[in-house]
Amino acid sequence: MFKELQQRVTALIAIRVTFVTLMLGSSYIYRIGYEKLLYPAAFSYFIAALYFLTIIYVLLLRWLSSTRQYVVFAYVQVTIDVLSATALIFLTGGIGSMFTFIFPLSILSAGILLTRRACYIIATLSAILYGLLLDLQFYGIIRMYDMDFYTEKDFFFNIFAHVIGFYLVGYLSGYLSEKLHRARKSLEERDAVLSDLKAFNEYIIESMPSGIFTTDLKKKIITFNTAAQEITKVSQREAAGRTPDEIFPFIRNLEENADRCEGEIDREGEVFPVGMRLSSLKDSAGESIGLIGVFQDLTELKAMEAEVKRKEKWAFIGELSASIAHELRNPLASLKASVEILRENKVSEEHAEKLTTIALSEMDRLNGIITDFLLYARPQELNKEIFDLHEVLREVVTLLENSESANNSVRISAQIDGDLWVLGDSRQVRQVLWNLGLNAIDAVDGQGVIDIYTAENKNTVEIYFRDNGQGIDSTEIDKIFYPFFTTKEKGTGLGLSIAHKIMEEHGGKITAQSHGPDKGTVFKIVFPDNRGETEEKGELINVSERMAS
Repeated sequence: MFKELQQRVTALIAIRVTFVTLMLGSSYIYRIGYEKLLYPAAFSYFIAALYFLTIIYVLLLRWLSSTRQYVVFAYVQVTIDVLSATALIFLTGGIGSMFTFIFPLSILSAGILLTRRACYIIATLSAILYGLLLDLQFYGIIRMYDMDFYTEKDFFFNIFAHVIGFYLVGYLSGYLSEKLHRARKSLEERDAVLSDLKAFNEYIIESMPSGIFTTDLKKKIITFNTAAQEITKVSQREAAGRTPDEIFPFIRNLEENADRCEGEIDREGEVFPVGMRLSSLKDSAGESIGLIGVFQDLTELKAMEAEVKRKEKWAFIGELSASIAHELRNPLASLKASVEILRENKVSEEHAEKLTTIALSEMDRLNGIITDFLLYARPQELNKEIFDLHEVLREVVTLLENSESANNSVRISAQIDGDLWVLGDSRQVRQVLWNLGLNAIDAVDGQGVIDIYTAENKNTVEIYFRDNGQGIDSTEIDKIFYPFFTTKEKGTGLGLSIAHKIMEEHGGKITAQSHGPDKGTVFKIVFPDNRGETEEKGELINVSERMAS
């Protein structure tokens, strides 16, 4: 407020000097209307006095140091301007003077410098002085230019018109002045708020532990916060004007709004991992104005992940070892007992035959456990080929219906008509389907029903095994794919684990969903979509079959 008022007062002084020089000075130099002046010498002194006042105003500016002093100084100047205008009109003929327009200029100056109230004050002062001047001229109290051309009505109407004009100018000037002051105040408040918000945002960005950079539409870096400089060892000056991929080469082909990506960058000869997310930077209208990148140094996180994985690995090995020992201990105990009894040779031939049968059964059980464990633990080389998944399913369903585990009360409903070509190892996929089928048969009892069907989605091929058995408890459903976890009396707990691992090697997965006891279970096998390759292969197969026929 103080600085703005100071600028306006200074501008008023400069405008006054310009006006005196151009208007009054030129009138004096070129003697325009000079012959009509009653006091030519006084006119010269008047111009000189205005220049003298200007000098005084300039000198007084050095002594003013507060808003209140400038307000008083502005009132004094505008008041002197009105008095000067009155004197000028007196010198140039009163009612016939061409300089009556100076009064509205003084009122406008009051509106620009001061308030609405000041406009009315200066308008009132102008009306009083102008009316008084014309009254004195009309009654001949002061001697002016020849008034034979003007009547009483001319004087009255002149005063009336000018007074109305003065107050109208005062009203308009005051109204605009008030609007101007309010707008200025509002802008100052908004500017303060915006400055605070800008500073606040800068404080937030600079205080964040993650590195942040922003770019313009040409993908040139504009900002590079403190954390970004510390992580990359690149200063703001060095980063400004460069593209992000010059500092982070791994994002060169990354699209905007991409999922979080990871890569490596070189920092003073040291390569270290970085995680980043790129997003579009938008303005208040939602238009894109550049990019914003947020990144972190993943060195410590990667070390922690490696340590966690190492500990999980050893914990898993420990659990697996304990499970293997438990699974082996039971058949070994039975086998040992049978052999010890046979060694004593104190049992009948019939009983000895039963013990031998038990021993052989336990050996087969041990061999099955070892075989299944090796199948789970040893990496299997995939022999991928294009095969008809529905054909394999039909074979598995036939085997399940004739297996020892199935009984007459279990009904298998398979909706697998037509063909469905997929890419994978048909032998291992058959093992997965067999294991899930046996698991479903074991889960149902009484009038059990197993539904088997497939579905093709946009990116996957899915196989469903749905049973109406006893279901899986919610506390156990997350453990069913763990090795040696089983709820069956005779199960090893490796069937689902093997199936799960085989599907992982194929790039797919197996999920299970159960709504609780006695509500059944749904197993879903998800194959990745290799439809482009399988359709091409399927066409070749169809062509070959037609040629052979």
